[in-house]
Amino acid sequence: MPMEGLVKKMDLEKIRAKLTEPSQELVEDFKRLDGDILILGMGGKMGTDLGLLAKNAMDRSGVSRKVIGVSRFSNRELRQGLEDQGIETISCDLEDEEELAGLPQVKNVIYMVGKKFGTTGDEHNTWGINTYIPGRVANKYRNSRIVAFSTGNVYPLTWIGGGGSSEEDNPDPVGEYAQSCLGRERIFEYFARKNRTPMVFFRLNYANDLRYGVLYEVAKSVKEGRPIDLGTGHVNLIWQGDANEYALRALHCCSCPPNIINVAGPETVSIRWLANTFGKEFGKAPIFISEEGDTALLSNGSKGHKLFGYPRVTLREMIRWQVEWLNSGGEVLDKPTHYQERGGQF
Repeated sequence: MPMEGLVKKMDLEKIRAKLTEPSQELVEDFKRLDGDILILGMGGKMGTDLGLLAKNAMDRSGVSRKVIGVSRFSNRELRQGLEDQGIETISCDLEDEEELAGLPQVKNVIYMVGKKFGTTGDEHNTWGINTYIPGRVANKYRNSRIVAFSTGNVYPLTWIGGGGSSEEDNPDPVGEYAQSCLGRERIFEYFARKNRTPMVFFRLNYANDLRYGVLYEVAKSVKEGRPIDLGTGHVNLIWQGDANEYALRALHCCSCPPNIINVAGPETVSIRWLANTFGKEFGKAPIFISEEGDTALLSNGSKGHKLFGYPRVTLREMIRWQVEWLNSGGEVLDKPTHYQERGGQF
């Protein structure tokens, strides 16, 4: 029976709500977390849901502490929506010294700021945003604990049968974007060691929301009859809600030197298998170009699974929801992952 039939009556907004539904483990973590939470970069594609997840967990914990979101907030409707949910928002350009200095001191900081797309031809801005700003933030919040979002791009491409790069492996980033991401980690680490600031480097790939992500891109290509490049034939996937939950729970894992945690699903997922699975649901044969390479950007997420448990949302569930989302004309975001990129050109 097609997956569409299984979920035809499903309330899609309830699926979206799962992005901000805290687990009992997160609620218990918040009960013993001291201090407010400041989320830098809340206006990004993950930050809004992370903020709402934090607020929901804080409310359920019974602890009266603030969740504060910082962004430029060019979208006034987004900002108002967050405030309506009880999140305190601050409009701030982190490149402005006075605005950064005016931010409140808090015990817990989630750092989500970064530049990826448009790097080629604008390398100086990429390096400035990804390395200079982290240093200024780390120095300001020297007395906080910091979970700094990073990426699996700091690792090299690895053999698809090797289980992915682990936290013990040496970074070897491909291209200037990935190099600047390693630079971000190194700058954070410099201030962590200098000021004894506990941190986590949160190396993520790839988070999936129904509105964007690898699953969305593959499914949409199949549905529209567009060719799928198999040059990078394998990926890691994790539900965005699970990734956000891990980020908040990681506040209890901060250390000096910084603790490194890969954030990825448990499977090494075949793009060909994904496309064929979607093809059965849409009644269309996928179109493939090229053949699978024997390497890909893959992370071993077993350390994160040991710390936080396996993802609550499975790969099969994400696939099922993605089919229904596209069939229903659900909202989408123009934020491609560029998972196919092998030369580091973003």
